[in-house]
Amino acid sequence: MSDTERPVGAINTDLFITVSGPPGCGVTTLCESLAERLDCGYASGGEVFREIAADRGMSLSQLTAEASSSDELDRELDRRLQRIAEKWGEADKPFVLESRLAGYLAAGHADLRIRLDAPEEIRIARTDDREEVSAEMRVREVIERKRYASYYGVDIEDRSFYDLVVNTARWSPEATRSVVLAAVESYDPESDEGAFETPGLEP
Repeated sequence: MSDTERPVGAINTDLFITVSGPPGCGVTTLCESLAERLDCGYASGGEVFREIAADRGMSLSQLTAEASSSDELDRELDRRLQRIAEKWGEADKPFVLESRLAGYLAAGHADLRIRLDAPEEIRIARTDDREEVSAEMRVREVIERKRYASYYGVDIEDRSFYDLVVNTARWSPEATRSVVLAAVESYDPESDEGAFETPGLEP
């Protein structure tokens, strides 16, 4: 998209941005807001998971149950996200990709890797049915961490290769977006001395 085609107020950038983080930290809110502000495409792991369910004629609960008993669905999800990353990474256009493994799956295509987080009690408080969600969230996070370590040798809690880590309990959604947009707007490829090395994954 040329400058003349870009809507008034949109930021002029071609950065491929990945956003990751655990449930309840505001990842979806940030991604939707970023995509609107940058006037760009956006894909999420949840959206792709729903596409897989539709392709197989299954409900989300059915697919989730099946995913818990095999690594095949997890890997299919990761392969699809990886293909999206490859497509948009070569397009020279802004794009936002969200998933727990987005920064890894995008590998060298990612220009800016963002990690959101918040204390567990805050993330739980942001959801409905707190008691049920609290137990569910803890179990889900333990299972995911074990899965990613088993599949790829990745510690999902390792923040060392992210370019920007934000504790969303400290800022409102609007302020969090402002922090990220400040990083996007001030990014200068000529002064970029290099990102942390990202291990490539093979789903």
